[in-house]
Amino acid sequence: MCQATASTSTKDAELKVHDRWIAELDLNAFAADIKDLGRILEKQQGPDDVRHLNKMILWSNSLLLVGISTMWYGGSWGINPPAALCISLYTFSRWTMIAHHTCHGGYDRCHPQKGRFNRFKFGLGSLFCRMRDWLDWMVPEAWNVEHNNRHHYCLSELDDPDLVENNLAEIREAEAPLFVKYLIVLGAMLSWKWFYYAPNTYKELKLAQCRRQGTPIPQGVDPRDAVTIRSIFAGTNPFYSVSELFTKVLGPYLIIHFFLLPLPYLFVGRHLGVGSLYFCNALRTLVLGEVLTNMHGFLAVVTNHAGDDMYRFRSSCRPFSGSFYLRQVIASVDFAMGTDAVDFLHGWLNYQIEHHLWPNLSMLSYQKSAPLVREICHKHGIPYIKENVFLRLKKTVDIMVGNSSMRQFPEVYERKFLELDAQGKPLKAQAVGKH
Repeated sequence: MCQATASTSTKDAELKVHDRWIAELDLNAFAADIKDLGRILEKQQGPDDVRHLNKMILWSNSLLLVGISTMWYGGSWGINPPAALCISLYTFSRWTMIAHHTCHGGYDRCHPQKGRFNRFKFGLGSLFCRMRDWLDWMVPEAWNVEHNNRHHYCLSELDDPDLVENNLAEIREAEAPLFVKYLIVLGAMLSWKWFYYAPNTYKELKLAQCRRQGTPIPQGVDPRDAVTIRSIFAGTNPFYSVSELFTKVLGPYLIIHFFLLPLPYLFVGRHLGVGSLYFCNALRTLVLGEVLTNMHGFLAVVTNHAGDDMYRFRSSCRPFSGSFYLRQVIASVDFAMGTDAVDFLHGWLNYQIEHHLWPNLSMLSYQKSAPLVREICHKHGIPYIKENVFLRLKKTVDIMVGNSSMRQFPEVYERKFLELDAQGKPLKAQAVGKH
């Protein structure tokens, strides 16, 4: 049986101090432990996971109810910050917790409502389903391609559409004062979901359609380049038009969330003799909520795989191979965790390592798995990083502005581990499936 420890030639390769653990790693043994744990976690899923999901849905919907029922009251400022915060938290949790784990298939096998809480159903197929399940700037079909497939199975490679260091290369390399770069990052933090994420996820959907249809990508176009509102209006986006972006992607959320949702307060205000006051208060509150949820999402989402202690890779690896499992750990970071309240505020993205190891498990399973994954990593000498989310924000911003760079996984070991993956039997996904 082939052992996944490094050969003499690779052990002789010069390693930096923080990389020396790699030379002693038994990759196959680590992968086997992760597979076994995933199998156990999957078998344990059942009614408790559904009850937990319903609890999180209740928390999320309650925030929405409080927000929309009070957003008309603006006080002397014409805006209601507590209502904005409630709506922000609803939007954040509906995406990062409920849609995220359902679209990954986390409840496919244990949820009784197979026609809705299923990765092939949730938010998909019609505007009605999008409105009922998950109405946001992103199109669910597009996000499923960009996140569930491209990001998860190309993690921290150049083909990863969420590779921060690559996406921000223009800012990192710009000859501009540092404070200007910080201002650009601040602008991104306030607007990234509609400015970058929605158009870029839709680009990934278009690319997937091109691959299925055998349509060639236009000459001179690098499919790895991010599509943003800026590139669209600059005329450098060959994948879709401005009108398609509005009608298919941004328009439904913009119209429903910012105009139809507060519209009843216009009629109430006129009936009570205050004209459009309540409507305007509600609209301003919704805009503030949008800014807050962008900032919250940036804090919890963008920081998951960025920092000078996160690894990058040159080549792709086979899903559920030893290299795959290793990469999910050393290119991801966890945050504070352990209680539903703490995890809710992090959008359950504080279990990023566990989620990337087994993308289609439930939220409750990630709570159970985190201490066990830490034990496995400690057993095999693999760094398992868990840190405060605000410290991770600092490390992420440093990557964005060029103050620091991510670690490149040693090339000789990357090749060696890929060779070991090829020699062994395929590591079938016991607790996960590729979607």
